Amino acid sequence: MEKNTEFASKIKSIRERQNMSIEELSENSGVKLEVLEAMEAGEIIPSLTPLTKMARALGVRLGTFLDDTPQIGPVVTRAGKPTNSLYFSGREDVTNATNLEFHSLGAGKIDRNIDPFIIDIAYEEGEKELSSHEGEEFIYVLEGEIEVIYGKDTFTMSEGDSIFYDSVVPHHLHASGEKESKILAVLYTPY
Repeated sequence: MEKNTEFASKIKSIRERQNMSIEELSENSGVKLEVLEAMEAGEIIPSLTPLTKMARALGVRLGTFLDDTPQIGPVVTRAGKPTNSLYFSGREDVTNATNLEFHSLGAGKIDRNIDPFIIDIAYEEGEKELSSHEGEEFIYVLEGEIEVIYGKDTFTMSEGDSIFYDSVVPHHLHASGEKESKILAVLYTPY
């Protein structure tokens, strides 16, 4: 999980480049101070909801947290060579548990408006926490079966199925059954 340590350093670096204290980021993003401190220390694995709020408060794209070297031209990701893999929690609370492995397909592309990912979703037990953030999400199931809770509706989706939704509506997705799943997710987050 060395990548998550690099990720934690990147969050802190972006915040410091903007001359923003961690307290100001907490106030501007609505993310609890103790959660931000734990994230920057690499002690917890965040979910997308606080990251989206932080990106908006910092005036950067969500994908900025994943980027390495900026590319002016197209970004090519070869099959079987995942780069910029990061692990996230599907839970919004403070946790070290992870069930989502993100493989960025757009890392390095500057001035992009969407963030495409291949996401491996491990089976997770327990109550599902819904979260919301500004933007839109497109999900295409590549392998396995997932369940998407969107507001009061629940959709079971299999290989080849897709869903496109406004992410301001509380939502959650997870592998259904006890098997791992894989999806293509394209996220749009305004900043």
